[in-house]
Amino acid sequence: MTKKEFFSKTWRWIKKIFLILFIAQFVYIILLKWINPPVTITQLVSWITGHGLKRDYVGRNSISYNAKLAVISAEDQLFPDHNGFDWKNIKKAMEYNKRKPGRTHGASTISQQVAKNVFLWQGKSFIRKGFEAYFTFMIELIWGKRRILEVYLNVIEMGEGIFGIEMAAKKFYNKRAKYLTRAEAAMIAACLPNPKRFKVRSASGYVVNRSGWIVQQMNNLESDPDIQRVIDYKR
Repeated sequence: MTKKEFFSKTWRWIKKIFLILFIAQFVYIILLKWINPPVTITQLVSWITGHGLKRDYVGRNSISYNAKLAVISAEDQLFPDHNGFDWKNIKKAMEYNKRKPGRTHGASTISQQVAKNVFLWQGKSFIRKGFEAYFTFMIELIWGKRRILEVYLNVIEMGEGIFGIEMAAKKFYNKRAKYLTRAEAAMIAACLPNPKRFKVRSASGYVVNRSGWIVQQMNNLESDPDIQRVIDYKR
């Protein structure tokens, strides 16, 4: 076999592998519209590195609307309205990071966080960011807002080795996620920027103050019809 034939054959195999991988990830995205992710890379890393892996997936109707409203108020107030990307906040974050290169100011939406946590690994490389943009676009297109929020509340880390709102509610308040009060949901949401550093139990002044701010935002946002539609608001 000549060198040209070898490279030609190798290239055909590479194209076949990429095609298979593309089809597989597309099918996986579709399946996750109805089933929960078996495991995520972040969860595996948490377990391997000794931080633990405690989780308990629950359906949308088994999650308090307080919890849904709290994470939107804390993490992504434009969640019902954007297409997965908050371009205004992204621009602000880029300007901030340019002014202060030693610090990092994020602007990830709930959709982007789901894309990162379900399909990818933690990190800040351009390659990972490119994949994150792709998966964000796809879940917005295929899943819809309610499913994205449901998956977010099931897979996101909410304490060291604690993944999902159901396990967080049991661990911190000894109750099911559907029974979380407004203040309890806000306290959990207040720790989301860094759940290994910020604690619900023995909360720091920062967490207490932030949870109070989140409750205020919840009060302000609750009557918005787009918010109500996403969180299945019923009272």
